Amino acid sequence: MKYLSTSAMCALAWFHCSADEPKEAATEQAAPAGKWLQLFNGKDLDGWTPKIRYQDFGEDPAKTFRVEDGVIKVGYEGYEKFDETFGHLFYKTPYSHYRIRVEYRFVGEQLTGGPGWATRNSGIMIHGQDPETMAKDQDFPVSIEVQLLGGDGEHDRTTSNLCTPGTHVFMDDKLIKTHCTNSKSKTYHGEQWVTTEVLVKGNEVITHYVNGEEVLSYNQPVLDDSDASAKPIIEKRGGDIALNGGSISLQSESHPCEFRKVEILVLDDAE
Repeated sequence: MKYLSTSAMCALAWFHCSADEPKEAATEQAAPAGKWLQLFNGKDLDGWTPKIRYQDFGEDPAKTFRVEDGVIKVGYEGYEKFDETFGHLFYKTPYSHYRIRVEYRFVGEQLTGGPGWATRNSGIMIHGQDPETMAKDQDFPVSIEVQLLGGDGEHDRTTSNLCTPGTHVFMDDKLIKTHCTNSKSKTYHGEQWVTTEVLVKGNEVITHYVNGEEVLSYNQPVLDDSDASAKPIIEKRGGDIALNGGSISLQSESHPCEFRKVEILVLDDAE
């Protein structure tokens, strides 16, 4: 898929893409060089659209994602139980070369019916598929997940890990097919705010940072040609599996959490 560089200063919406290109190949939103762009305005979900499993894109009847007290709240007051209704809140513009910085925390108790591994668990999905191409019952978008985890107050549990729904990456020139890879971060217990930042350079390198410290790096993200959700994307792309960019989304995985900052610094392709 082809992305224009930031210097092209294009901000086309997905529906302006040419008919012979997949929607996830839309151009990046223009931003002043060296200036962080706020993706969350602190007031509402302008620019963001939910995709909840078993619901159509844009439908969130239980108000899983909403803005209260200046933060994006991921909550389950409208649920009786979870029933694997994983959700994602998608930003309107896909990106390729950038730094994204998110402040998050986990609060309260996990919803009844949530899987054990999803306790104090959320994520930032990058290089993701166009959400409008997701099946109604699809649990996760094909993407690279920056997995966000909170400690249980006792045991070590790293955050800003890597998970790969429908994708693979390379580390030290080796293809990594393990679904999740732990970072070397510290454990963050309780309801403290944590800052995670991700450097994304197209198909070259992706590096995770937590509170300013590098904790994980990998390169050459690719689509998994054995994954059922990835196969239609690969076919549409004529067999090309290299991931150069894509959608950005925030997760709902059954444990309440909050995001108080989501910002991006768009990079030139040459940086």
